[in-house]
Amino acid sequence: MSERFDVAVAGLGALGSATARELARRGLRVVGLERFALGHDRGASHDTSRILRHSYHTPAYVRLTQQAYDDWARLERDTGEQLVTVVGGVDLFPPDPAIPPADYVDSLREVGIEHELLDVEETRARWPRLHLPDGTLVLFQADAAIVPAGRGTRVMQDDARAHGADLREHSPVTGVRDLGSGGVVVTTPQGEVHAGALVVCADAWANDVLGHLGLNVPLETTLEQVTYFRPERPDELAPGRLPLWIWMDDPSYYGFPCYGEDTVKAAQDCGGPVVDPEARTHEPDAAMEERLAAHLRRMLPAAGEPVRSLRCQYTLTPDRDFVLAPVPDHPTVVAGLGAAHGFKFAPTFGRLLADLATEGTTGTDVAAFRFDRPALTDPDYAAHWLV
Repeated sequence: MSERFDVAVAGLGALGSATARELARRGLRVVGLERFALGHDRGASHDTSRILRHSYHTPAYVRLTQQAYDDWARLERDTGEQLVTVVGGVDLFPPDPAIPPADYVDSLREVGIEHELLDVEETRARWPRLHLPDGTLVLFQADAAIVPAGRGTRVMQDDARAHGADLREHSPVTGVRDLGSGGVVVTTPQGEVHAGALVVCADAWANDVLGHLGLNVPLETTLEQVTYFRPERPDELAPGRLPLWIWMDDPSYYGFPCYGEDTVKAAQDCGGPVVDPEARTHEPDAAMEERLAAHLRRMLPAAGEPVRSLRCQYTLTPDRDFVLAPVPDHPTVVAGLGAAHGFKFAPTFGRLLADLATEGTTGTDVAAFRFDRPALTDPDYAAHWLV
């Protein structure tokens, strides 16, 4: 015998947890199926912090960030949890950068997002701990913020359960049968679940689920690393005295002011090797740590020396755009992939995926995130991840 629910959600990281929460709040019977333990460190929703910002390379993404800010605020109101910490943020474009600043500046201007363009001297006057090469262009947004990763995901899970969602650990999806208008049957080691719709937010394991429907998305999983540095004077690198920062070149780096503890967190974006998520290591990589530390010695020497490094993983589409769409030929199955920059949009993903699963459409234009775009259908598409 199979259990019956309105919607099943496969994967309970940030995106899946947000979706389960949104569906449960709408009064639907929801089951969430997590391959590992809730809050595990094998994916991309653990650790302390993520960046929330408006700065993006297209107007469409900038408009979506406006929804993200609204949805994080709604999550705070609904749960009574303070989750967004505004610290300001700078995108740092050195001379002749690999990432063109015009895409970001023009996108912000088109959408009407307030920002400032600063030179090196103006930047040094505001944040004297930042050491930048002459000719660096600095794009500042006052409302850039930090959102908590592990804690934010847990808040969404707790709220989903409070509204009746059944969230199950150690329940990998081992089979999917599309019954058409009769819904979907999802098989797990504990038995079958019969649901009216299925939402797949399984990230690096998305193809393990979608493969049961004959779909294989061209994804690469890379093993990344974040490092925490111990400054001698953490008060000088606290929120308000140091902004979020992103080094917009190749390699690209990003970092935070002190947040939650007297350390500075930083990492390289897309700097790690391609791995099998089932066979990856959790051991820190000394060469990656030293490459990052060398950059901070030049740009933010007050950060001090590394004290610990943690591994995480990116699951990347070839164009690094999201997937947010029904599965072709299976309209009762919807997929969400964050392409290693989706956490800032997690509550928004939840709302949009809930719309697609229940109504088949949403008021937000998500056409760019369909399965039938060239990056996902053209085998000769040249992958590019630096945005």
